Formats: sequence, C-alpha cells, structure tokens
Amino acid sequence: MEYFVYVLKSEIDGRLYKGQTNNIDKRIIEHNSGKTKSTKGFKPWKLVYLETFKTRDEAVIREKFFKTGSGREFLKEKIII
Repeated sequence: MEYFVYVLKSEIDGRLYKGQTNNIDKRIIEHNSGKTKSTKGFKPWKLVYLETFKTRDEAVIREKFFKTGSGREFLKEKIII
C-alpha cells in the first residue's frame, strides 16, 4: 500500500493544509465536501503538492516536517503561492 503526504491550497484565501493519507482521491473529496472540520470553512481546496511513501511511518514523519518552519520554507520553493 502507498501513503501520500499532500498539500492543499484554499481557493478562498490561499492558506495551505498539510496532511497524509492512503487514499488521496477520497481525502480530497472529504476536504471539499466539508467532512474535515479544520478545512470546512475554507473550501474549495486544490491539490498543489504530493509525495508518495511506502510506509505510513515515513509519511507521518514527512507531514510533521512540512509543519515546521524548515518544511514551510521547503514548500515555498516547490509551490507557487
């Protein structure tokens, strides 16, 4: 099974949301349908960055990195905000 670390961008105010999942298509639908409390008020969301991992542990570590200052700087270089 593959695991994904993803970054979504709100089309309302441009904020970024970082997460991880094993079903990226389903997860984006959940975000855009309002099923995720933390992203509900800022939909629609657009996928702007994605990485694939072989284990959930690797994906969790990468997601945590994206939520640090260094991770945010890394994403600024990868994503045109």
